Amino acid sequence: MTIFKEIVEEEYLTVSETKDLLADIEGERALDEDRELRYELARAIDHVNRFAVLETEDAKALVEDLQEFEKVNEATAYKIANLLPRDRQELRTVFAQQRYSVSGEELDEILNVIAKYA
Repeated sequence: MTIFKEIVEEEYLTVSETKDLLADIEGERALDEDRELRYELARAIDHVNRFAVLETEDAKALVEDLQEFEKVNEATAYKIANLLPRDRQELRTVFAQQRYSVSGEELDEILNVIAKYA
């Protein structure tokens, strides 16, 4: 059992990027007949296959476009790109933990950007 004591590096990924990475790992494992797919890895692959809506390049472009908004930081941009909220109420939940409020107009502008990709 491995115990991690500190985070050395952190990188945000979209579900689409994760799908690509897991597909590579799955391909490598398939080449080794003696190595079976662990349960956790199989579940992760199933999850990303089910929920990756956008192509990887579109997901990355959406994250970049979202970060142009003053109230959308990197973590929030990735969260929005992964969830692809369809209306104000769904989008508002993304901002629920923030210490600032987002106006209806700002929400609509963000939803318009999402609509270009979804």
